[in-house]
Amino acid sequence: MHKRVLIGVTGPDRGGLVAWLMTALALRRCGAWGLRISPSRPCDPSRLHGLVIGGGTDVHPLQYGSQDTEPDEPGDEEARDRAVDWLVGLLLGLFRRLFAVHSLQRYDPDRDRMEKHLIEHALYNELPILGICRGAQLINVVFNGSLHRDIGHFYTEDTRNVRSVLPRKSIAISPGSALHAILRRERCRVNALHRQAIDQLGRDLAVSARERNGVIQAIEKSDHPFLLGVQWHPEYMPQSATQRRLFQRLVTCAQQRRAAG
Repeated sequence: MHKRVLIGVTGPDRGGLVAWLMTALALRRCGAWGLRISPSRPCDPSRLHGLVIGGGTDVHPLQYGSQDTEPDEPGDEEARDRAVDWLVGLLLGLFRRLFAVHSLQRYDPDRDRMEKHLIEHALYNELPILGICRGAQLINVVFNGSLHRDIGHFYTEDTRNVRSVLPRKSIAISPGSALHAILRRERCRVNALHRQAIDQLGRDLAVSARERNGVIQAIEKSDHPFLLGVQWHPEYMPQSATQRRLFQRLVTCAQQRRAAG
């Protein structure tokens, strides 16, 4: 039996326990081990076969050339019992509150630097990368893209800004994209915990999902074995076989990369 591949999972020094546990569980279900990485828990990147850049605090504006000022202020597509979504969401919401670590810091420059280094290492060595929420935003920044500091102005009474661990936001997936091939659908419902989003798209990246109002929900790089950033949190939807395919594809690519040497 082959040894499981090792996937690095980044996060903050303080907090982030529930996200880490749910991501590690998702990876284990797909045949991999997760390794928790933070500024005070660095690792030798040569040990890794893949990388998950997790969610958390905002990417510092200076990372994409902006100033540090305050920003301006239906049917179930996956044919699941909606009660399961609500139950999972309720439990996750409870655990996130229980283990929350409140901080006055809006930014984490040490984490920005650490994750940029890991992304650059993974790109150079063609390791698969999955960016989640902040992780998708940082991938865009690494490729010289920029971010919307606050996406509130994109929403109206008709397009309300949903912020929930429940899959309540509908997104459209670009036909022909890698994301479309992985999820096998053109629309799906996702959760949303972000107030920032991708603005100017990074060099050589492509948009693979949007909201109805145009807010970018996923990006990818077609000439990389697996480089995908999603604005939602698939780790918080363990009940969804569709979302689990993201982790399964990451693990499969990591196994292939290890086999190739």
